[in-house]
Amino acid sequence: MTVIPPPRARTDRPVPVGASAAAPPRAEPSDRSAPPSGSAASDGSPAPTGPARPGWPATSARSATPGRGGPPRKGTAAGRRGRRGSAPPADTTTPPHTDTPPRTDTPAHTAAIRIGRHVRVPKTAELVAAHLRRQIVRGELHEDDALPPEAVLMEQFGVSRPTLREAFRVLESEALISVRRGAHGGARVHTPNGHVAARYTALVLEHQHTTLADIHTAHTHLEPAAIRLLATTATDTHLTHLTTHLTTTDHALATPHPNPTDIHTHHLDFHTLLLTTPANHTLTMISSMLRHILDATTPDTPTPDLTTLRHQHTTHHQLLTHLTNHDPDAAETLWRHHLTTTPHTPHQPTTPLDLLGD
Repeated sequence: MTVIPPPRARTDRPVPVGASAAAPPRAEPSDRSAPPSGSAASDGSPAPTGPARPGWPATSARSATPGRGGPPRKGTAAGRRGRRGSAPPADTTTPPHTDTPPRTDTPAHTAAIRIGRHVRVPKTAELVAAHLRRQIVRGELHEDDALPPEAVLMEQFGVSRPTLREAFRVLESEALISVRRGAHGGARVHTPNGHVAARYTALVLEHQHTTLADIHTAHTHLEPAAIRLLATTATDTHLTHLTTHLTTTDHALATPHPNPTDIHTHHLDFHTLLLTTPANHTLTMISSMLRHILDATTPDTPTPDLTTLRHQHTTHHQLLTHLTNHDPDAAETLWRHHLTTTPHTPHQPTTPLDLLGD
């Protein structure tokens, strides 16, 4: 029986980093003149201890120590691989030098790699309110629609009665629903409108000690810009609505004893109808908010007399003519002059905004 000796461990060249231990040994050139590192020279002199090739570590005396660089022991995994004729295990000497700097876990580095943060899990009532709010804002639920009974909503959302009522309170605070208690009560849907936004904006302005003159100045700059845009984008439908409204006011003024309060209400409605246009939603919304704030904070403004009301009505007719002719310059100039002479102008420019009262 022929005994196959175990393969001799190579101590002259380590396996580079990343190489597999099972890879076949690298073939050396046949015409290499220098003897391998760790072997004796032809003249009997000891083998050099330096590296066999630049870039490879030198062979130390430890590599020849049994168990470190010598033949694998019998019964070990390396010995079994040797008996199968596979490649020897990778040398565990120091890998070649690289230019990659060592990683240092400094506090700054640790802070830089921290990407997580604490997050707040929303409450179930907030999730229910968000679902209903989304349906209202997107038009899936309309004005004055009745929501299903509480028992039905509790089953649909899988929540308790206190959780559902907490969601209702959130939507009530946003004026998106109104809840009536009792046998014939329930939740009713309200679509978003600018009055709620105007009231909250007025609270912010009052907290900042804003004066009525400041609000009126902003209004006289924004609304003429909206009218100018309307003169270039007015549709026949919108112009027809304005004409119908002015015709109704004409009939009210032609009565033997016109009521100044009713005529003044017609004029305010005309201002509102002017801004009910899709020309620019953002501009018209802000202008409407400012007008609502002025109307809400100056309730004691005396109603103009019939002479002033007739003059304002004539201005409205002139504006309608400019809008019909699509003349933005004339419409903007006329409306800016009209706003600066309305009763909204405060008598004392330093009068602070007071929405809450005493």
